[in-house]
Amino acid sequence: MTSKQRSYLKKLASSLDPIFQIGKSSLTPEVTEAIGESFNTKELIKVAVLKNCLDDPHEIAQMVAERTHSQVVQVIGRKIVLYKPDRKNPKIVLPRP
Repeated sequence: MTSKQRSYLKKLASSLDPIFQIGKSSLTPEVTEAIGESFNTKELIKVAVLKNCLDDPHEIAQMVAERTHSQVVQVIGRKIVLYKPDRKNPKIVLPRP
């Protein structure tokens, strides 16, 4: 992903609300599965890491991206933005590199 594409996705994500929260039990298989399933309907999602989670948000973002085959767009504070394009019918068209 180029910096121009990443910038475009950041702009789109700025208006999104987090649809998942990761709490003190950290990243469970159930949360990972739910995030993976959400990519069936959305290509860009935002995840909030709560203050009672002791793990680093950057590490959580990498683990989620690895397990769901998505890409980390950005991690700001305790918010994670992930992107996974729909293979059949992409809704978000990225700028050409």
